[in-house]
Amino acid sequence: MLEPYVVVLGNEKGGTGKSTIAMHLIVSLLRQGARVASVDLDARQGTLSHYVANRQKTKREYSDLLVSEHASVLASSNRDRGLADTEDEQHLTQVLERYKEYDYIVIDTPGNDTFLSRLAHSFADTLITPLNDSFIDLDMLIRLEPGDVDKLRPSTYAAMVWDQKKEKASRSGGNVDWIVLRNRLNPLYSKNKEEMHRILTLLSKRIGFRLLAGFCDRVIFRELFINGTTLLDLTDTGTALTLSHVAARKELKDLLAALEIPVQKKIKLQQLSVENERASA
Repeated sequence: MLEPYVVVLGNEKGGTGKSTIAMHLIVSLLRQGARVASVDLDARQGTLSHYVANRQKTKREYSDLLVSEHASVLASSNRDRGLADTEDEQHLTQVLERYKEYDYIVIDTPGNDTFLSRLAHSFADTLITPLNDSFIDLDMLIRLEPGDVDKLRPSTYAAMVWDQKKEKASRSGGNVDWIVLRNRLNPLYSKNKEEMHRILTLLSKRIGFRLLAGFCDRVIFRELFINGTTLLDLTDTGTALTLSHVAARKELKDLLAALEIPVQKKIKLQQLSVENERASA
C-alpha cells in the first residue's frame, strides 16, 4: 500500500502564517482529487481547526467547497514527563494510522517547542518552515553574532530539525525536504529584505534547506479565514476579484509549483482514467 505523503508546517514561533499556508495546500491537493487529512497539533489555540470548522459552515451555502478530514491532538496533561510523552506518541500514531489510506496528511504544529511537534517533524516528507521577513524571526533559525552577521550558528530549532531528520532516516530510511519560506513579505525593496535573502541563501547551503518566497502581507488572508475559504475558492464563492486578489493568486500558484509536492500514484491513475474516458467519449 502506498503510504500517505506527510507535509508538516513547523517552527517554534507563532504568527508566521503556518495555518494559512496549510489550508491553501490542503485545498490545492483536494482540488486535484486527492484524499487529504489535516491534523492540528496546536489544539489549544486551534487555528487550523477553527479554519476547517469555518470552512465546514461555509460549505452549507457553497456545497462545492472541498473539506479535508480533520483531527486535532491535544498534548497530554500528565505531570509525569515520560508518561506524557508516551501518551502523546500514542495519540499521534493513532491519528496517522487512522489516515493511512489517504494520499496526503498535512500537519500544523504549535509555535513553541513540544514533544508532539518534534515527533511530527520526524514523520515529515516535506517540512515547511514559514519565516516572517525580519531579523527577530531569523533568530528562530540561527544565532547571529553582534556586529558580524556572517558568523552564523544554527539555533535550537535548526538543531532539532536535524535530529528529527536523523530519526526519520533511522526509522524508515526516508528523507525530509526542508523548505524555509520567507512569508508576509513587504512588496517594497528594503536593505533589510536584501540582507535577509543573502543570509538565508548562505544558511540554506550550510544546513540543508530550500529557500522559497511565500505570500506578501495582505488583508485578504485574514478575511478568508473567517469564511474558511482560500484564494482557490474565490470564483466558487462568487467573490469579485480585485487586483490584490489576482496578485495573491499568482503568488500562490508560484508557491505551489515551487513546493514540488509529488503527485501520489493513486491520483495519477485517477487522472489517467478520466483522460481515457474523455478520449473515448
